[in-house]
Amino acid sequence: MKNEKSLSRRERQIMDIIYRLGEATGGQVLDNLPSPPSYSAVRALLRVLEEKGHLTHRIDGPRYVFLPTVPHATARESALDHVMNTFFAGSPERVVAALLDISEKNLSEEDYQKLATLIEKARREGR
Repeated sequence: MKNEKSLSRRERQIMDIIYRLGEATGGQVLDNLPSPPSYSAVRALLRVLEEKGHLTHRIDGPRYVFLPTVPHATARESALDHVMNTFFAGSPERVVAALLDISEKNLSEEDYQKLATLIEKARREGR
């Protein structure tokens, strides 16, 4: 994935919006930003993100529709890998334990069964 450390806070917010929506116009980005700047500032940030290689665009009538250059699944893997290495010493076990601690009150028996099935599948596949 492109180097996320090269993104400003506002650029990261814009990328998060576009990943969440799948694609977005400048107006949609503006509508979803907390404490949004001016529309022209959003357009300038979108242009910078394109120049950095994080976004591309297609033209839809009079509008530019922006799309991420890295597929969502790849970005998700990269983000999880970063969190695991930064906060959990590279340990998947510590990540899962932390997630279970956070959500233990919200997990149903069905959720536990799904997790057990995923763990067993990973074990069979040698992961």
